[in-house]
Amino acid sequence: MGYELPAATSLKPKHVTALIRRWKERGIQDPTIRNRLGWVRWWAEHINKRSLLPRSNDNFGLAKRSRYSGNRARRADPELLDKIRDPRIRLALTLKAAFGLRREEALKFRPSASDKGDYLALVPSTTKGGRYREIPIIHPKQRKLLEEVRRLAGSGSLIPDGVSYRAYLQRYKSETRRAGIGRAHGLRHGYAQWRYLVLTGWRCPAAGGPTVEFMIARDAARDRAARLQIARELGHGRLDVTDTYLGRRYAAHVRLAAG
Repeated sequence: MGYELPAATSLKPKHVTALIRRWKERGIQDPTIRNRLGWVRWWAEHINKRSLLPRSNDNFGLAKRSRYSGNRARRADPELLDKIRDPRIRLALTLKAAFGLRREEALKFRPSASDKGDYLALVPSTTKGGRYREIPIIHPKQRKLLEEVRRLAGSGSLIPDGVSYRAYLQRYKSETRRAGIGRAHGLRHGYAQWRYLVLTGWRCPAAGGPTVEFMIARDAARDRAARLQIARELGHGRLDVTDTYLGRRYAAHVRLAAG
């Protein structure tokens, strides 16, 4: 594009703006641009150039993302799991529900490396965006599940020895499609809503709980703290992402003044 950058760290806001303009000219859709900006933002944080991008993408003229499209939460009920013939895939689905793991994270999960006793440590090589994160182990059912995974996976993951991730992913897709549950992303939603209930003591808006404008200040602060914690456990870095899983903090027609 005609810019000469002595080093990657020479990237400046004007270069990002030029990139966005080029992407739009090429017909790249706004959701894809937002994802690309997420990578740029992650990189900027790691080289201590947080000012490279604003905290919000609003200034770039991108269409606003619809954060909430109804309650998609689902549980790993026995009748759902019984439809899955492969025991490793059954355990992967249960990991998604019990710890909010993504599909790839669940399949590549290695209990021998990640189980730290009272929390799971997910290493960057297995997570989306290469973000290390920790997920607490707070319920006996979580501990029981981890022991089941360990017995089957041993020192490895839920992907059988000698099988590539790509090949086993096709098996996963085939099994879940046959069972009528698709990618089963709703299991992550279910985990997020369970954690919200544990952290706050009440249900989230998506499950019929109150939005912030109906809370006293102390409870509103607890809602915010819970959402930030859940965002970290799910591998996200922003508060607004939790709207997708938990429902909007505010009713669509309400905007409270600061303070």
